[in-house]
Amino acid sequence: MTDGNETHKTPRDNSRKIILSAALAGILAGAVAVYVMERPSGNIVAGTNASDQCALKTADAKKIDGAAVGAIAAMRGADSPQSMSALTFTAPDGKPARLGDFKGKTLLVNLWATWCVPCREEMPALDALETKKGGDNFQVVTINVDTGDDEKPKAFLSEIGVKSLQLYRDPSMGVFNDLKRKNLAFGLPVTMLVDKEGCQIAAMNGPADWSSDDAARFIDTATSL
Repeated sequence: MTDGNETHKTPRDNSRKIILSAALAGILAGAVAVYVMERPSGNIVAGTNASDQCALKTADAKKIDGAAVGAIAAMRGADSPQSMSALTFTAPDGKPARLGDFKGKTLLVNLWATWCVPCREEMPALDALETKKGGDNFQVVTINVDTGDDEKPKAFLSEIGVKSLQLYRDPSMGVFNDLKRKNLAFGLPVTMLVDKEGCQIAAMNGPADWSSDDAARFIDTATSL
């Protein structure tokens, strides 16, 4: 029995309340998860504007994905392009550098180490690509992640005959660890294509023949975006 002011609750009404409560709980939990997952890691500081700009580059990423064939077929376009402008490392002169310092250039960013056997095979090919395509619009940026000083990586590059690549370094391995947290790096070598605005639009793990015609055509496509 109910009086005239009491509304009778049906099972359907109760179900709606449960659904609404569950949805609200899901939204709150999702907000917490996003905060935890997107908190800056210490190397990459994601600027909101840069991130929003990069998120609009999915069409470019698809075009790049289609251009990765043959010798570089393992390079895959990014599902969610993201800003890499704040990646920090050490320049050849020993001063701090950021990928954002290269704004206006398309970059092929490669992480390598002297103890990485595939890197030994890949570095001469990257050197050949820089010799062939490097200039005002494009640069190969190879970042060494060996611990210690510059002596060992410099000797390594000299030994394998690298002439055009400059020695960028991150002995802390901070760059690698940040890319690993973003599911972009699983081992060495790891390579990213970064566009003129600092957006990562493609990546691959493992070596490739960057001296090939396939690679040259790929870079031509990338610099035309």
